[in-house]
Amino acid sequence: MTDDRVTETVELIKELVQIPSPTGNTYEVIQFVKSYLDKLGIENKLNRKGGLLATIPGEDTSQHRMLTAHVDTLGAIVKEIKPSGRLRMDLIGGFRYNAIEGEYCQIETSSGKTFTGTILMHQTSVHVYKEAGTAERNQKNMEIRLDERVHSADDVRKLGIEVGDFISFDPRVEETESGYIKSRHLDDKASVALLLQLMKRVKEEGLPLPYTTHFLISNNEEIGYGGNASISPETVEYLAVDMGAMGDGQSTDEYSASICVKDASGPYHYLLRKHLVQLAETYGVDYKLDIYPYYGSDASAAIRSGHDIVHGLVGPGIDSSHAYERTHRDSLDHTGTLLYHYVQSKLVI
Repeated sequence: MTDDRVTETVELIKELVQIPSPTGNTYEVIQFVKSYLDKLGIENKLNRKGGLLATIPGEDTSQHRMLTAHVDTLGAIVKEIKPSGRLRMDLIGGFRYNAIEGEYCQIETSSGKTFTGTILMHQTSVHVYKEAGTAERNQKNMEIRLDERVHSADDVRKLGIEVGDFISFDPRVEETESGYIKSRHLDDKASVALLLQLMKRVKEEGLPLPYTTHFLISNNEEIGYGGNASISPETVEYLAVDMGAMGDGQSTDEYSASICVKDASGPYHYLLRKHLVQLAETYGVDYKLDIYPYYGSDASAAIRSGHDIVHGLVGPGIDSSHAYERTHRDSLDHTGTLLYHYVQSKLVI
């Protein structure tokens, strides 16, 4: 991608991550995506699960291709209003309480009002609690301190807050001069931005696609079934675009496109993986092959639900996944370039 396109992608990421969208409460961000596509004149429709399916017709209408990224994020939900006026949470998605300790958050009531707060250990003060540093970070010990004058559960309920209200985390998005983008929810809003930019580029360039191509913006991936529906019977290939996970023993980094070989669901389709590697090498895309041991994607959800498709997974490298995440402009660049050439390529079978 050109530097201007990478900058556009980064700006789009900044907009996306600041729209609260924990799994189960994604209406606002889906409407943002829909408005973006409507302005481009790209056909799109909501599915019954609340996801968004965009379609760009191709030269071959008998065989289809699908790309997907998920717009839902980690979050929480109010489990209990404590007698003290603080809130107990139940987590949405696969992460640990220590990853959100000290984080600012927002509570949205069923009437649409929002209140701010901070996620803290009950035993936070070292001047009062001897076990402040050793107490387990879990549902029992962690709570939300509301930024309201409340002293009881009744005080909280008078605000309109109730069990079941959604909790979203402050993304704290920041771009550094060295090219890093730091934020919560880069999983998977970085990939959503890449797909939106890809569709924009296809439209602006009048790029003829070899096959009718669908773009599914799913909204339930963090709980395991986001992209397992709205797949047309003509769909042959299904490529999930989601973060590459980094850590000890991983080859993924923040500067390349990550191509997943295998995750917790098993290996991805060998021929599609080799095709992605060939495209990367042909077009000068820096890439890493990797295995994500504790990971599932929209593509693996689609396979589990019984669809007869070729499935793959690529994405930008993301450090500290499911916590305060970070990637680099270079990773966005290489991943975007790989996707651009992929949608113009031939099917692998």
